[in-house]
Amino acid sequence: MADPSQSGASLPHVLVVDDQEAVRDAVRLLLKHSGYRFSEAATPSDALAMVAGDDFAAVLVDMNFRQDTTSGEEGLALIRELTARKPELPVIAMTGWASIELAVEAMREGAVDFIEKPWQNARLLSVLASRIELRRQERDVRHLSDAQALLLDDGDSFIAESPAMRRLMDDVARIAMSDAAVLLLGENGTGKSVLAKRLHRLSGRRARPFVKVDIGGLAPTLFEAELFGHVKGAYTDARQDRAGRFETADGGTLFLDEIGNLPLEQQPKLLRVLEDGEFERLGASRTRRVDVRVVAATNADLDAEVDAGRFREDLLYRLSVFPMRLPPLRERREDIIPLARYYLAEASRRYRRDPPVLGSAVESALLDHAWPGNVRELSHAMERAALLGGDHVSAADLRLRKSSKPRGVEEMTLDDAEAMLLRVALERHDGNLMRAAEHLGITRQGLYRRLEKHGLQRDEAE
Repeated sequence: MADPSQSGASLPHVLVVDDQEAVRDAVRLLLKHSGYRFSEAATPSDALAMVAGDDFAAVLVDMNFRQDTTSGEEGLALIRELTARKPELPVIAMTGWASIELAVEAMREGAVDFIEKPWQNARLLSVLASRIELRRQERDVRHLSDAQALLLDDGDSFIAESPAMRRLMDDVARIAMSDAAVLLLGENGTGKSVLAKRLHRLSGRRARPFVKVDIGGLAPTLFEAELFGHVKGAYTDARQDRAGRFETADGGTLFLDEIGNLPLEQQPKLLRVLEDGEFERLGASRTRRVDVRVVAATNADLDAEVDAGRFREDLLYRLSVFPMRLPPLRERREDIIPLARYYLAEASRRYRRDPPVLGSAVESALLDHAWPGNVRELSHAMERAALLGGDHVSAADLRLRKSSKPRGVEEMTLDDAEAMLLRVALERHDGNLMRAAEHLGITRQGLYRRLEKHGLQRDEAE
């Protein structure tokens, strides 16, 4: 039965399925004070009847009912039936008999997450909020276009028609709720800052600040004060105490853009706060602690920087618990036309005019262009088209720089060339990593990092 005190139609409606009344009462109180409407069912059959008659935001499902107290078979059967009837409904499994095998089986049947009893309130609420938000975004996107566009409130978008972007979005969905440090790799203009914002919005830290620091724009003398803050009198212009970016981002996400530009002498200071969350403001002796999830980004080859002695290897490990490479636009050609239409519509809306039509000749020109500036270059081209085009966009309206698709090594990026050399070395040495590393003139550990960076297999035959 629904909780009458939380019956506002605007509140997310959650169904809890558990045979124990005490458990249902505990969840009801937690959800009531956290802004949810609540309904409960004691049996799988009751749950299926209720889901058929209401649009729930999510369902919490116990894995064991009275007939069977340990195997989870009844819960698995219910999850299977719920996801078959309503594939978009987030189903979260709960059990006091948690095991990795049962969690994996629940996911296979369609559960989106798994919570062990007795649960931690913060964990349960975080999982619930993230899954409901993700479902809301997916619903909004389906109203915008047939493409799998994953949109942010600030108007930036990821179009995920291409296999490369689908894989990337799958990774984002899997790791967003963790606190793992993420290193975003990719060329200029691929959307690293947009992806950093998306990771924050899908995390349990979404209600806390998202703070961006452009490392490349910081003067070396101001690095410490900018990141860690300072006290009055710490230097000539320090007229009052000031919190740094780490303190500002406490509880949230700190985005370190262009991390490859961090001077070597400043790297130990960053490493310390990443390792233990501790630092001192410039000019102070009191140690402060923060809880921050760090996302870093670079278009530099940090492995080469490590080999050259310009970047600390231990710092790279700390930053890249989960490295993610954003593919250049030329590697996601299925997304070019959907992206072009999206940016054209957005620019036309800003300039208060009807969007012009993209003809087949213009679409061919878009597909033939190499896009060295990636998504950023495409968005600028479509803004020009919105301003210059009449009812139809012409190729001249795009004003693209003369370029073509990369055809040889001399036209590849460093990332493209490195990936090609790795594949050639592995093929030449039948997958033997030691011999491939010797052939390339790097250590095997360095080869591991590069294979991971480019998403290549590490299987070896020694």
